[in-house]
Amino acid sequence: MTRRGLISLLLATLLLAVSPARAGQARIAVASNFGEVARLLADDYSRRSGHAIQVSTASTGKLYAQIGHGAPFDILLSADDTTPLKLVREGLAIEASLYDYATGRLVLWSRRPELVRDGEALLRAGTFNKLAIANPELAPYGAAARELLTRLGRWDALQPKLVLGENVGQAMQFAFTANADVGLLPRSLAMEAEKKVGGSSWLVPQEQYRPIVQSAVLLSRARDNAAAVGFLQYLRGDAARAVIRAHGYD
Repeated sequence: MTRRGLISLLLATLLLAVSPARAGQARIAVASNFGEVARLLADDYSRRSGHAIQVSTASTGKLYAQIGHGAPFDILLSADDTTPLKLVREGLAIEASLYDYATGRLVLWSRRPELVRDGEALLRAGTFNKLAIANPELAPYGAAARELLTRLGRWDALQPKLVLGENVGQAMQFAFTANADVGLLPRSLAMEAEKKVGGSSWLVPQEQYRPIVQSAVLLSRARDNAAAVGFLQYLRGDAARAVIRAHGYD
């Protein structure tokens, strides 16, 4: 049996063993970059299953802290693959449920159509007033932005121009409202911004930063929750994968 088949079997076993008292609803903690997609997936899953799903978003670092302090979440959809594994090691999540549901990409975006022509050259030259990124200490996309700027030799030089968002959603708002000239953001959010106002963008080459692998995990408190276990099964299916791809994730 393949690893994927074994994990699906384990999830199915959990689903068969659920307590009726816990069935029917689940709370999902979602990294800010994936919030809108998660809501679409939750709505589709609810229509298919009858289960109610509540989505809460924040930076991955903040969600991790909340879970550690007992926040009543059932699933974590992280923006990295290290935080879910850390929760497993701490006994707060179920290892058999770990699943890489998406790989994110970093984009340099500005609402000014003329600004981003050669993204790398723009970052090297620093010919802008403010650059928005998510806090690298809390958000994996912020860490990827820091890695990119470090590789380009511009991290220290651009410190006075950085505007740090608590999460990627806030960083996106800085760029969208022109409080920052440009932002290093998830491709999914840049795509949504371009639909609304256009602008200009540069898809950062993948070799410039470590792949942003996003993992999901079932939290230990939810091992008997039919809605939560079922959502993770749904996340592995073709319908969910099509939605995820359509919103800019590999």
